[in-house]
Order: sequence, then C-alpha cells, then structure tokens
Amino acid sequence: MISIADIINFLETKAPLALQESYDNAGLVCGNRMLACSGAIAALDFTEEVLEEAIEKKFNLVIVHHPPIFKPLKSLEPRDAITRLLLKAIKHEIAVYAIHTNLDNVIWGVNGEIARRMELQQVRVLSSLQHTHQKLAVFVPLDHAKKLSDALFEAGAGTIGNYSECSFISEGTGSFKPLKGAQPFIGEEGTREKVLEAKIEVIFPVHLQTKMLAAMHENHPYEVVAYDILHLENKFSSFGAGIVGELKEPMKMQDFLSLLKQRFQTGTIRHNSVPEKSIQKVAICGGSGKQLINNALSLKVDAYVTGDLTYHDFFLPEGKMLLADIGHFESEQFTSELLVEMLNEKFPTFAVLKTAHKTNPVNYFL
Repeated sequence: MISIADIINFLETKAPLALQESYDNAGLVCGNRMLACSGAIAALDFTEEVLEEAIEKKFNLVIVHHPPIFKPLKSLEPRDAITRLLLKAIKHEIAVYAIHTNLDNVIWGVNGEIARRMELQQVRVLSSLQHTHQKLAVFVPLDHAKKLSDALFEAGAGTIGNYSECSFISEGTGSFKPLKGAQPFIGEEGTREKVLEAKIEVIFPVHLQTKMLAAMHENHPYEVVAYDILHLENKFSSFGAGIVGELKEPMKMQDFLSLLKQRFQTGTIRHNSVPEKSIQKVAICGGSGKQLINNALSLKVDAYVTGDLTYHDFFLPEGKMLLADIGHFESEQFTSELLVEMLNEKFPTFAVLKTAHKTNPVNYFL
C-alpha cells in the first residue's frame, strides 16, 4: 500500500520544503496524509476541471505547482473559487499538495526540465541560494570512525557537486572525566581519560539535520557525543533559481525565437529590441523571472528566457542580450510531466497522471 505520506515524503526528498522562498506556501494544503493513495493527478494549477478529473477517476491526491493558498484565509466560507474548491476537495477526501519554489530551486526541477527541452548543455544554477548547507564536525574513537562515516554518508552527508562521500578526517587526543552518574564507554568515574580520536567533518543540506543527528547518535559509542554544527556561507551548484547553459550550436536570433515558439507552443513571444546577434549562451527561469535579469546580464548570456515581464523590464538589458517573455504557463507547462516521470520511476505500480486539462488562464487572439 502506498500512502499519501509516501508520495509527499518522496517529493520532499527531491525538492525539500526548506528550499522554498519565504513568501511561498508549498506543502500539503489540505487532506489526510496518512490515507492510502488511490492515485494522483499532476497539474500546474488547482482548478475546477482538475478537481473534477480527480473525483471522476477516484484519485484522492492532486499535486500542483502553484499553491492554491498564498495569503492567509480567515474563513472557509465559500465566497470565492479557492475556498469553494478546497471545501469540495475536503468533502471528497482529496488531498491537495503544492510543490512550488522548492521545485524551482533545485537544478533538476522546473528549470532543469526547461533546459532539457531546449537541449542546453553544461547547465548550472543562475542564482545560487545561500545557507543551504551546514558542516558537522564530530569526535569519535579511531576504531569507530569508519562505521560512523558510513552512517553519515548513508544519511545524505558528504555530497559536493558530482562527488559523494566527501569528508575530512583528522586524528588527535581527546580528554574527558566521567562524573558521578555517568556510564562511560571508556574510562572510570572521577578519572580523567585520554583517548585517540578521529574528528570527522562532513557537509550536509540543512533539511537533513534531524536525520543526520539521528544517524550520528545511533552509530556513536559514547554516552554523550561531542560535535559541532557550523553554518556555511558557501553556495552550492544544485540549489538556486534559474539555469544557464549553452546550445549545441550558435543560432541566429530569429531562428532562436522560432525554436522557443515551437518548443513551448506559445501564441506569441514578447522580446526587446537588440542588434542581430548569434545566440548560444542562454539563461532561463520558469514563471516570473524579472528578478534575475541582472544575474543573466552579469554572466554575459546571449539570451534570457522567462515570463511575466513588464514594459520597463525590456529596457534593462540595454541591447546587451535578448530578453524573451514566452509566458508564465508556457515556461512551466512541462512541470506536470516532470512530476509524473519522477513518481512513475519511484512508484512504478502507482497510478499518477498528468491532467488532461490546460489550466492556462491567458488566451491569445491571433
């Protein structure tokens, strides 16, 4: 039996809630996570059509990118579309889960899927997040160092870029004196003891701290473990907003715009005025990406692709790069397929479907 909690726990290992922006409301919006999951619908938005689809298929989970609740609700009186939909979901015992900026802020998430669709190479995060990792330094008897290191790696420590099981181990002499009531692994009450110890240093994502400390305590021989947790200012390449990469071959600007129109099936592309140039280095940000225009400029990309740009935003590049607005929905439309692929790979016998409905509220008169 696969529970709703099983689905949520997996999604949060791929896109931890700790990575969501401060304004966001990702996570379980409504529903009982302990229920067995009869199936899931994945969609960009929570709409009447999507909810009806779940009801018709007897699925009790809807996974959306955009959270239906952004601002606090003072009541659940059915005064607007959101409260009516939530009440209807609750009535039918359908859980609603939102995976939003936390999925934006992992390199394999929303922007990684866009990069894949554009066949970008040598991809990296456009604007790295800070404070995503910590360092654990723990002291352990030498003959227990391997066991403890293995346990910390198993819990998720020690990954830097494309390398895993990264650590630094130094040796030295530790001292301690067991006091009355202590039950020391080594030594006797009232006597100072000196022991050859290893200091193990590993980094880990902040959202794994509870898991990391549990693994440390379970695999450490001492009654009281001596350890430090240090906050890091380092930026890590897997976490952050947007992506920058390169096309396989340079393209003429008009050909690049045509490629965008075809790949993202958009009715129109708004772009700035820029001298004809060759496009190869490209930055992207799904959804609303105006806040990263200067990041893209600082990396001297040839083009920056995003959505929700305003009139004045198009002046900012000053002709130094192509700025293309392909639309909010259009830039994120493949997120549903990404979620389906991830869940099918993890739970091959579980029924998860991309919604059959297009939830884009914007239409184009051509």
